[in-house]
Amino acid sequence: MIYLRSTMTEKILILDFGSQYTQLIARAVREANVYCEIVPYHKPVESDPALKGVILSGSPFSVNDANAPLVDIAGLYRQWPVLGVCYGAQLTAKQFGGKVANSNKREYGRALLHKQSNDKLLNGVTDLSQVWMSHADTILDLPGEFEVLANTETIPFAAFRLKDDLHPLYCLQFHPEVYHSIEGKKIIRNFLLDICGCSPDWTPAHFVSDTVAQLGRQIGNRKVIMALSGGVDSTVAATLIHRAIGDRLIGIFVDNGVLRKDEFEQVLHTYKSIGLNVRGIDAKKLFYGELKGKSDPESKRKTIGRLFIDIFQEEAAKVEGIELLGQGTIYPDVIESVSVHGPSMTIKSHHNVGGLPEKMHLGLVEPLRYLFKDEVRKVGHELGIPDDLLQRHPFPGPGLAIRILGEVTEEKVQLLQAADDLYIRRLKDQHLYNSVWQAGAILLPVKSVGVMGDERTYEFTVALRAVTSVDGMTADWAHLPHSFLADISSEIINNVKGINRVVYDISSKPPATIEWE
Repeated sequence: MIYLRSTMTEKILILDFGSQYTQLIARAVREANVYCEIVPYHKPVESDPALKGVILSGSPFSVNDANAPLVDIAGLYRQWPVLGVCYGAQLTAKQFGGKVANSNKREYGRALLHKQSNDKLLNGVTDLSQVWMSHADTILDLPGEFEVLANTETIPFAAFRLKDDLHPLYCLQFHPEVYHSIEGKKIIRNFLLDICGCSPDWTPAHFVSDTVAQLGRQIGNRKVIMALSGGVDSTVAATLIHRAIGDRLIGIFVDNGVLRKDEFEQVLHTYKSIGLNVRGIDAKKLFYGELKGKSDPESKRKTIGRLFIDIFQEEAAKVEGIELLGQGTIYPDVIESVSVHGPSMTIKSHHNVGGLPEKMHLGLVEPLRYLFKDEVRKVGHELGIPDDLLQRHPFPGPGLAIRILGEVTEEKVQLLQAADDLYIRRLKDQHLYNSVWQAGAILLPVKSVGVMGDERTYEFTVALRAVTSVDGMTADWAHLPHSFLADISSEIINNVKGINRVVYDISSKPPATIEWE
C-alpha cells in the first residue's frame, strides 16, 4: 500500500485518550502550518528525528478509573516537549505525586483565565481571557516541582509547568483547541513554535509538490485505476495522482441513476477541463432494475454498493496492467477507523468504495490520507480545481436513493432531481449556499390533497433539509430566511408536476441525522 506521509522534517504527535475534541487539537496544529498525526495512546512512541513534540489529549475517563488509559509521561518529556490537555494534565499531576479527585471545584463551560506568569506558553494571551472547561475531576494538590502559570476563579491550577528548562512539560486543565477558548489557538501556537521550535512551513503548496514527487517515485511505471464520484476528495486525489503519472491514471465515473440533476454530464465536463482521463459509464437502467421493490434503506445501500463494485470490476478488467487502486481517503476516515481502546483497522462500511481493495487485490494509493476536509479544499485550490466543485456540499454515496423514502423508481428520481435542483440553485442565487454545510431535498412517501386552479391534486410531499456544521458529527438546522422558504416552496410546487406540498426540516443532529435514511 502506498500511504503518503508528509516529507516535512518536522511533526507533532497527538496521543489520543478518546476525547471528542482530539481532532480539534490536530486541526489547530495544522492551522499553525505544522504537520501532526493522531495515534492511539497505547501505540508506542518511537524515536524519530522529525518528531518535535507530543500533545496528550483529553479523555472521557477519570485518571482514577481502574481502566484509565495510561502512558509514561516521564519517559516522554525527557525526549520531547510535552503538552497535557485536560485529562493529559490531570494524568501528569497524578503520575508526579499530586492529588486528583472529583470535587466541588469541577468546571464545565466558560471560565476566565488569570495569568500568574509571563511564561512563553501564555505569551500574548490577555489576562482574564475566556477558556473552555470540561472536566469532573480536578487537581487538588500540585506536585512541588511544578510551577503554576494561571488559575480561574475555582481552579487554582488551570495552567502549570514542570520547573525544568531543559525538558519542557506543560499542562492545561482547559481545552485550548475549542472555539470557546478565545485565545486557545495562540497558546497552541506558542507551544509549537516557541517551545517545540517548529517551523510553520507545512502549506498546501509544499504538500502538492512533495506529494506529486512522492507519488511519481512510488508508483513508478505502474497504472492506477480509481472510482470517481464528482466529490471533493476523489477529485483532488485523482488530480494529484494525474500530476504524477498522467494518463496512467484511469478514472471510472458511474451514473447509478441517483445522481443530482445533470450531474453525470457536468462532472465529466469538469474532469475533461482539468485534464483527467475518465471513462463515464451510464448504468442507470441496471440500477433502477435492481432497486425495484426495495424500500429498506440498508437494502438500497447494499444494492447500490454491490452493483457499483461489479461495474467497476468489469471496467477495470478492460484495462491491462492495473496494479494499484486510487482512493480519496481523508484523515477523519483513518482516525475513526482506529479504536482508541484497542488495535483496529476496520474502514467504515460507508467510506468511499468500501469492498474494492479486498475484491480486486490491488495496492492502495491514498494521497489525502493525512488531510482534513478543509485542507483537501485548500490543496484543491492550489491545484487549480474550480471552486464550484471544491465548495460542493457533501453528498451521500448512495445518492438520492436514501433521499427517496421507500422504493426508488425512475419517475421518483426525476421528481426529486427537479425539486433538489431548484432548491440548490436558489440557495446559490441568494448567496446562502456557502453558509450551509449541507442541503438537499427529500421525497417523502406521502401524498396529500392540494388545489391548483380549479383542480384538486393528490401529489407527493418534499421536505427541504439544510444544516450548519463544522465536521458533520453534530449539526443544527439552518435558520434560512422565511422569505426564502416561501419563495422556494412556491417555485417547486409551480414547476415540478407531481409535488404539491413542501415542508422544512427543523431537526438537529443529535437526536436526528443529517440524512433521512
